[in-house]
Amino acid sequence: MHDDERPVPHQGDGAPSSAGPAETGGDDDHRHGQPLPDAAGGHPPLEMSREDFEIAVGDALDLVPVALMDQLDNVVFLVEDEPPPEDPELLGVYDGVPLTERDLTWGGHLPDRITIFRGPLVRMCEDRDDLLDEIAVTVVHEIAHHFGIDDDTLHDLGWG
Repeated sequence: MHDDERPVPHQGDGAPSSAGPAETGGDDDHRHGQPLPDAAGGHPPLEMSREDFEIAVGDALDLVPVALMDQLDNVVFLVEDEPPPEDPELLGVYDGVPLTERDLTWGGHLPDRITIFRGPLVRMCEDRDDLLDEIAVTVVHEIAHHFGIDDDTLHDLGWG
């Protein structure tokens, strides 16, 4: 893990507890169609501490039905402050091997990673309620990638 990465605390049943980078697999990312507001325009900056953001991600995970969380296999949820510089609007990313691409020989791999990026989410939201909603959408979006659901399908379903 990087210095600014920590596993997200999670209280619900079926919570993954392993930590570590994924060894192989694809990256499926989440960003909205609208650009982030710039410093000169848009809304005043929203503030949420790293700790409060991590709690909000954990709360979003608690909203996912237990039956679905129980189906997650070898996944860790992380929070990072910022995405890579080459993709500053990235809200979240799934890095791993989707369940639909695993076979009976799959095993012994480091956990898949779902990373939620604090900075772009905080910057794009106008208020706390909006931020909590966007965190929840981003968490569900990245979990869906673990189940093999692609971006086009997620957008069609309203989870884009």
